[in-house]
Amino acid sequence: MDEKDVHALLAQYYLPKTHKPGTPLRPIVSDLKHPTIKISTYLDQLLRPLFDKIALKTTTTSGFKVMKQVYEWSTNNLREETLLCTIDIVDLYTMIPQTEGVLAIKKMLDYLELKQIGGLKIEIIIRLIRFVMKNNYFLYEGQYYCQIRGGAMGSPLTLTIANCYMFFFERNIVKQITNAL
Repeated sequence: MDEKDVHALLAQYYLPKTHKPGTPLRPIVSDLKHPTIKISTYLDQLLRPLFDKIALKTTTTSGFKVMKQVYEWSTNNLREETLLCTIDIVDLYTMIPQTEGVLAIKKMLDYLELKQIGGLKIEIIIRLIRFVMKNNYFLYEGQYYCQIRGGAMGSPLTLTIANCYMFFFERNIVKQITNAL
């Protein structure tokens, strides 16, 4: 493989963050031809339905749906002391600690009491997730780098890891609030 092929493998582009002041750009390193992309895609296909199953009652991806749920909830439950809050994590995918992201998936699988998925033992799945997370390489200004924090933007598995990590993070917050009341 020559340098031209490597550049094609690791093409970089930018997406605007339209919800942020000044519309900064988010660098995206395309990993569509990255060596771990097939493993990432396969693992995501195994794990995302499991995450969707455990998060069904507490997670939504639609702002409209959230507003509808809050409205319906508020008709019977809203009181003067009610506090609603939201969380916005800056650069979520790239800020999740890799080890903790893998552990969040392990926690989900333990919670579901699974010993294997799709014929693969959980230990093998965890090793593959760790391999994908630890082997994200990109090219920037002629220099190759290994991503040492978070998951790769554009990697299918990164979304599921981030969602799972935040699911358990949010559950801890709710538990603390509930215990404080």
